[in-house]
Amino acid sequence: MTEGTGVPPPSCDLPDRLLAVRAADGDEDSFAVLVRRHSRPLLALAYCMLGSVQDAEDAVQDAFVSAWRRLPEYHHRAEFHTWMYRITVNRCLTLRSRRPPPLPLDAVPEPAAADAWSTPELTAEQAAAAAALARALGELEAGQRACWVLCEVRGLPYKEIAEVTHTNEQTVRGRLYRARRSLQEAMTPWR
Repeated sequence: MTEGTGVPPPSCDLPDRLLAVRAADGDEDSFAVLVRRHSRPLLALAYCMLGSVQDAEDAVQDAFVSAWRRLPEYHHRAEFHTWMYRITVNRCLTLRSRRPPPLPLDAVPEPAAADAWSTPELTAEQAAAAAALARALGELEAGQRACWVLCEVRGLPYKEIAEVTHTNEQTVRGRLYRARRSLQEAMTPWR
């Protein structure tokens, strides 16, 4: 039994909906299961949006703190992970709007060689292409970037992206079209 609640401890195989109900009633163990279950995809999302591991970790931690406080307001209209994506995206957008301008490219250390089979030329070309993609993503309007990351990196369907971004599917399609077009233009030299 979970201490003082008379409820058995949460099992990792319980659905999010039940864990969220238990957590809203104050069951910290259930919330801990949700945190473990959803941390990795939320960190990946935040990292793609912010470009910094530290900022991504801060955003996800803030999102979980916010979710814990707002669990009584969560009425299960959306899946728990969709609700968490929404909170995380909003936190990332807030952090991006407050952050200072990015460092110049020469301030970023060079990545280590990938493996023994790589040539210095190939490694340099891959690093330059990755840097170009990161720059192009950073230049996208925040809404376009959020939609692109949710679709292309997280694989969410348009309907779910619309829920996360508080828009409609038509807006998501338009943002994705503009984001893809911008990225395609930016990456033309790398084809």
